[in-house]
Amino acid sequence: MRRVLILGGGFGGVATAYSLRQRLPPEDEILLIERRPYFMMGLRKTWALIGRGTLEEGRRPLKALERLGIRVLQATIHAIDPANRAVEADGQRLEGDAMVIALGAELDPDAIPGFREHAINVYDPQEIPRAAEAVRAFQGGQVVIGIFGAPYKCPPAPYEMAFLLKDFFEARGIRAHLSVFTPQPMSLPVLGAAGCSVLEGRLAEHGIEFSPNQKATAVEAGAVRFGERRRPFDLLLGVPPHRCPEVVVRSGLTDGGAWVRVNPRTLETRFPGVYAIGDITEILLPNGMPLPKAGVFAEAEGQVVAERIAAVFAGRESETAFTGEGFCYLEMGRGEAMLVRGRFLTDPAPEIELTEPSPRYLEEKRAFEAERLRAWFGE
Repeated sequence: MRRVLILGGGFGGVATAYSLRQRLPPEDEILLIERRPYFMMGLRKTWALIGRGTLEEGRRPLKALERLGIRVLQATIHAIDPANRAVEADGQRLEGDAMVIALGAELDPDAIPGFREHAINVYDPQEIPRAAEAVRAFQGGQVVIGIFGAPYKCPPAPYEMAFLLKDFFEARGIRAHLSVFTPQPMSLPVLGAAGCSVLEGRLAEHGIEFSPNQKATAVEAGAVRFGERRRPFDLLLGVPPHRCPEVVVRSGLTDGGAWVRVNPRTLETRFPGVYAIGDITEILLPNGMPLPKAGVFAEAEGQVVAERIAAVFAGRESETAFTGEGFCYLEMGRGEAMLVRGRFLTDPAPEIELTEPSPRYLEEKRAFEAERLRAWFGE
């Protein structure tokens, strides 16, 4: 019997476990360790913010994976020993023949003084009910969506939020001025200047102000500080800085960097039999930019890792590699979404296409969630 340890029950972890179970014999154990009892896609947060469904509708118990022959342990991981492919979780030491680390990026609101007190963290599911109530109660004024650090998960999400909130307020006759600021030089740098020009043009068409190169230093009552400058707000919806989980940093997997570096094609770390996938990694593209932190990439990476682990266990070589192909649906309001798709590892720069907005892509986004929940959790 072989054992694969999967640390983390998010997009990457669940996709890896599901793919492994399809490839390994029943006697091989797949053990997924996650402190939360459920899985939920990040897109649910924006939908719940504007009242289009609830968080609960998108949640599924991780224990449902056990019907497939995947063991799930709800526990907090306190230490990782990559040299021995071992982990300590709630007092247990567990070892594996292979290990996949998919613990994701942590939110770090305390990195910005005053963020907790004066901003609503729209990337924290626990704060979405408060955010939704603040949006429903809003009577008019300045709504600021602030990106307080980069990289961050699901890069299009803050812009999507701006479009949907614009619709929300207009439908209710509420006079709200929406703006988005980012520390980055353009909206989504990985798209390149042409792609960003399209997105930023759409923001302007909807009357949404966009401010690049704005690195916030603090938040106070009613204003975001950028050094000596202040930007007033009546409602601040913030995306806090992100960081690698401390337990991963302590393990030595980051080699002193901010994130885990892996082989971009195989997702292997420098430790034999240990892989890292998803938001916890830093994969540099040929043009030097990082691969966006997005669930679709974590899923694809998990499938690659599953095939490579199965090949090792079977004593064969695997040519399977991560191609860097991915897509996302960017909601534009008015019942439409754009499709952003591309080959992100292409040399010398990613090849990316942005479609025109269409109701079709909004339907595809809804199906994207439904299909995976059905396949993974059976409902």
